Amino acid sequence: MKPLSLIVRTGCNLFAWFMLVFGVNVVVHGYASPGGGFQGGAIVATFIAFLLVSYGGEKIHSWVNEKIYDLILEETGLLLFITLAFMGLPTSFFYNFFTIPWEAYQQTGRLFPQGTTAIMSIAVGIEVAGALSMVILSMFKGIRLVSDRQIEEEPGHDR
Repeated sequence: MKPLSLIVRTGCNLFAWFMLVFGVNVVVHGYASPGGGFQGGAIVATFIAFLLVSYGGEKIHSWVNEKIYDLILEETGLLLFITLAFMGLPTSFFYNFFTIPWEAYQQTGRLFPQGTTAIMSIAVGIEVAGALSMVILSMFKGIRLVSDRQIEEEPGHDR
């Protein structure tokens, strides 16, 4: 896949970062508003798809280290989620052990992140962003391999 025009790349430079910030916002505030970790992680992963479409795969693969998505994002999010689930185990699995008393809400009038729900939403967002980014990058590699193989198999085509 070749890079698209200068206009498309300029639009990507302007809007892709807003998409990334919006996705992180949905992840962080997902415990109290519509959306959440999965939806925000999917928005963050579309950032990679946006870059692949506008800049082309070769340039993005030279920028992106896939181990960051695989080891850091995907596995860290999954380990954080499982750890939080097991930390409530003396009472029950997924027990909300980290709650803020109702009196704190009454005194300040602010809605605080209630317990492990907010942290688990962030963990899911991290994991989904890493996993979907890896899926998008892997799909692009597969498309490129198939298209290269079809070019080699064309009659009369010498490389």
